[in-house]
Amino acid sequence: MTDQRTPSALDAAPIKLSRKDFASDQEVRWCPGCGDYSILAQTQKVMPDFGVPKENIVFISGIGCSGRLPYYMNTYGFHSIHGRAPTIATGLKEARPELMVWVVTGDGDALSIGGNHILHSMRRNVDIRVVMFNNRIYGLTKGQASPTSEFGQKTKSTPSGSADYPIHPLVVALAAEASFVARAVDTQTEHLQGVLERAGFHRGSAFVEVLQNCNIFNDGAHRAFTERDVREDRQLVLEHGKPMLFGKNHDLGLRLNGVRPEIVRVGEDGITEADILVHDETSEDPTIHNMLARIYWPEFPVPIGVIRNVPRPTHDELVDAQVRDAIARQGPGDLAKVLRSGETWTVQ
Repeated sequence: MTDQRTPSALDAAPIKLSRKDFASDQEVRWCPGCGDYSILAQTQKVMPDFGVPKENIVFISGIGCSGRLPYYMNTYGFHSIHGRAPTIATGLKEARPELMVWVVTGDGDALSIGGNHILHSMRRNVDIRVVMFNNRIYGLTKGQASPTSEFGQKTKSTPSGSADYPIHPLVVALAAEASFVARAVDTQTEHLQGVLERAGFHRGSAFVEVLQNCNIFNDGAHRAFTERDVREDRQLVLEHGKPMLFGKNHDLGLRLNGVRPEIVRVGEDGITEADILVHDETSEDPTIHNMLARIYWPEFPVPIGVIRNVPRPTHDELVDAQVRDAIARQGPGDLAKVLRSGETWTVQ
């Protein structure tokens, strides 16, 4: 099979645009205080950085509050059906590989009815960027438990508390072999911009979980570790090639005790920075990446940032290579000849 890259929107000569160029003329309508406003704003801010013409960018969404976002982006877009946004994005990318394609989805849309579609778009390394808003609730349909709702959480559909254990979205993305996996927080705008920008420049299946607040039906879902006065001690900001340190004094860190992570303090019991795990987002060994996707407050700080970032051939590149090789071996196809060959019959 030949190794030839399919040109993408990022390969073209960059053009200069501003945030205003990506804001549509539609009135933005979410509940006052919703985290979606921040995600939209950061998305519009980073889009000019790619230097891609607006007509070469597509935002595809499913059902849910997040599904409104394509209306507010001055690009092409689809507001598709429940859970099927990755499928539509896969088809579009296959037909038009030069486009930059984004999928906007929620925890219910992506991980319930859309779970199968997310898995296969990720494992195929389709060159799309999936941004999943995770508020741990069904917001648009008024507060039912979602696949990420916590065990025991009382909602309109689980008045006695949810009897289901929640899905860990990043674990799912890693298990499906997504080549870029990251997490950000709606209120930490600078960090969110950086994660979205890196996802945009990645070639392959990118999955970004954005911890987002639904202040109407699940207010404060992530507040225990996202509030400004506690997040330094309760979040682990991942940086490639740097030790996994956190805390107000930057002296707490993660190390392995056998195969299990533990929190240690640099300077105590002979612990030095050399004992702390160093983050390697490019590792092909999934052990540490899976550990980071699983650990959560209150036992551990919540990791945010890029967990995995590995280069792999994309689905459209591999399919195009197969087509080129087939033509080289057998010549151009003749559809009319195919239809008239083999076992044929006439219906009287």
